Amino acid sequence: MARDESALESEPGAQGAGEPGPASECLSAVYDVPVQLAAVLGRARMPVGRLLRLGRGAVIELDRKVGDPIDIYVNNRLVARGEVVVVDERLAVTMTEIVRSEP
Repeated sequence: MARDESALESEPGAQGAGEPGPASECLSAVYDVPVQLAAVLGRARMPVGRLLRLGRGAVIELDRKVGDPIDIYVNNRLVARGEVVVVDERLAVTMTEIVRSEP
């Protein structure tokens, strides 16, 4: 995974003796701002009529294949791709690629 030079956390020694620099002081106000995170396995399109006929046990085919990376969105913006993993019997996502957006 490529290193993001605009990381929010400063590295030890970057400001000398681990002291917080001006950038981290300015950013500390946003550390507790909640964001919405979504891991999208795939997508499907279907007419409303078919959707209404779906019942328990129905299978919906997605536009991805087994092993394809999933998309990771923060506040509806694609920021990364990753893989589904299991951690302590729960599904989780490991990020494998950071997606750089064009300004």
